[in-house]
Amino acid sequence: MNDSPLGLHPLTLIQISDRGIHQGGPDAPHMALHRITALPGDGTGREVMTEAMKLLRTIESNSPMDFQITEIQCGGQHYLKTGEEWPEGSFEYCRDESDAILLGAIGWPGATMPNGDLAGGQVILGLRSGLDLYANVRPIKLYKGIQHKIHGGFKQVWSPDLVDMVVVRENTEGLYQTLLSRSSHAAQGIPYPSVPEIEIPGMDGEFAWDPRPISRKGSERVIRFAFDIAERRSGTPSDGTSRVSCIDKSNVTRGCQLFRSIYLEIAENHPDIETDMAYIDAFTMWLVRQPEFYDVVVTSNMFGDIATDLASTLQGGMGMAASANIGDDHMMFEPVHGSSPKYAGKGVVNPIAMLSSVQMMLDWLGRRSGDTDATVAAEIVESAIENQVSEGATLTYDLGGEASTSEVSDAICARVASMLATHYASA
Repeated sequence: MNDSPLGLHPLTLIQISDRGIHQGGPDAPHMALHRITALPGDGTGREVMTEAMKLLRTIESNSPMDFQITEIQCGGQHYLKTGEEWPEGSFEYCRDESDAILLGAIGWPGATMPNGDLAGGQVILGLRSGLDLYANVRPIKLYKGIQHKIHGGFKQVWSPDLVDMVVVRENTEGLYQTLLSRSSHAAQGIPYPSVPEIEIPGMDGEFAWDPRPISRKGSERVIRFAFDIAERRSGTPSDGTSRVSCIDKSNVTRGCQLFRSIYLEIAENHPDIETDMAYIDAFTMWLVRQPEFYDVVVTSNMFGDIATDLASTLQGGMGMAASANIGDDHMMFEPVHGSSPKYAGKGVVNPIAMLSSVQMMLDWLGRRSGDTDATVAAEIVESAIENQVSEGATLTYDLGGEASTSEVSDAICARVASMLATHYASA
């Protein structure tokens, strides 16, 4: 009889300790303070996950922190090899046995489900919807030393002192809601109800359509989340003004009209935070022309998806873009860049987006568990990344350097180890 928590698919438990990484079965003793489920996924996601494990090993070896890490193979490549997106029971394991989830990337050429959905959708989309991770948090911060790649060359375009914002994207509704819900049902083995066909006046012949539901409940919680973040920040980089900007298309869509009206209701309860509203099309222009104006931005699902990819240019590209998916009871962290199949296996991709995602994970673990060591580790990881970039000696190709993925993370981990040792020696 198989006692694996995932039924017929036993997992490998990776226990990181000061004695090194130990491998054991699902019955290995639980000695860790924080239970992390690692989902390497596809392509370069697997490569940057290796560097994330290196960073966690460094933190545990140089601090009081302990991690219990369970790794689950998943995604498009796993589907092409096994016929399954991830082992049976993986969703339940992420839900019931994880304090935080760390995801590499999902998506691989030719990996498509029979219904046309992305193979691996159960993982990223199923977890977002099924665990109700309603707030997608994407910091946009420019570190000193970053050169922006423009016209094939590198030069400084935006000032590091004037780019520091957080975009909060609604993560479970909007234009992606049907796909999210379908993936969540599949991840939990629940049949998805059929969507009735509709007739649209003025549409003749073959056509396709996607609903865009935006609810009061979904809007209220993500907008409150954005205001809560603004309460904790220091305001805009230009003058310290605490501001939450609502980005929508309320001049033409009913869902956005509801979203904006709820934003105005909640803003009344935060008189010390300045309000700001803009349509998404105008926002994309102002984002690159005056990023110093923005502190916290809140927007709907699809708009946030697109706008944050553009915003990543401000911070040096997708290789610098980290993200968190936060719900009331669960949380998942991932780099924004995706699986990058054309770079997979070459060891050249920037690991900083993943290492920054680990930094966000540590910060949220510290907040939710009251673990001051996690908070310290988060601050030190961010400082190590910032110092590494500002010196500019060991960087990947996307930032104008020639270093490999592992060389960059090795350099950052060395900084983290030194800073942690100094901290705890003086504590």
